[in-house]
Amino acid sequence: MQTTAPRPRHFSMVREFHLADFFTLGNAACGVGAILLAMMFMASGDRAHFLFAAALAPAAFIFDVLDGRIARARHQHSALGRELDSLSDVISFGMAPAALAFAAGLQGGWDAAALIYFVCCGVSRLARYNVTAEQLAEDDSGKVKYFEGTPIPTSVVLTGVLAWAAWQGQLGDRIWGGVVDLGPWDFHPIALLFVLSGSLMISKTLRIPKF
Repeated sequence: MQTTAPRPRHFSMVREFHLADFFTLGNAACGVGAILLAMMFMASGDRAHFLFAAALAPAAFIFDVLDGRIARARHQHSALGRELDSLSDVISFGMAPAALAFAAGLQGGWDAAALIYFVCCGVSRLARYNVTAEQLAEDDSGKVKYFEGTPIPTSVVLTGVLAWAAWQGQLGDRIWGGVVDLGPWDFHPIALLFVLSGSLMISKTLRIPKF
């Protein structure tokens, strides 16, 4: 007699989440909130929206740190958790800083190219980490001893720079470094910080100890 497989229960995927996964989703929520607030700033010009968006970056970082510590403490590492972490990091530490930079005034063609490069470097960095994590682990715990290239959460430094500029009222036409007419497009030299950050993320020779 042929038996049929039981039908999956409603929200069965969520029921499989570990505690650490919910902290990871908190990270993603902060990133989405930052992007929405950046758009609200562009629509309203209210600097409070920009500062609130920037404040969500350290909040996302805290969630990112906690999810890893909780997973290790409870011995609940999983492939799903690793993918959730990477996708959340792309939002909070890739797209959100780029959206804040654009809202801050980095809207020239070369600026857009720099921000796209930064996000693509972050995506590449996370993909490389996911496929090499097991190779980089030096013992049975599965813990990676070092990062190849800077981790993408280091972009909170860029968000901090933008927040300080906003606090000083240096946004839009008054952004630090001014603007350069470079060929067909405008370029804000401060965008080079995003180029530098992205380049450091994809470096294979730079090794950062993981504590």
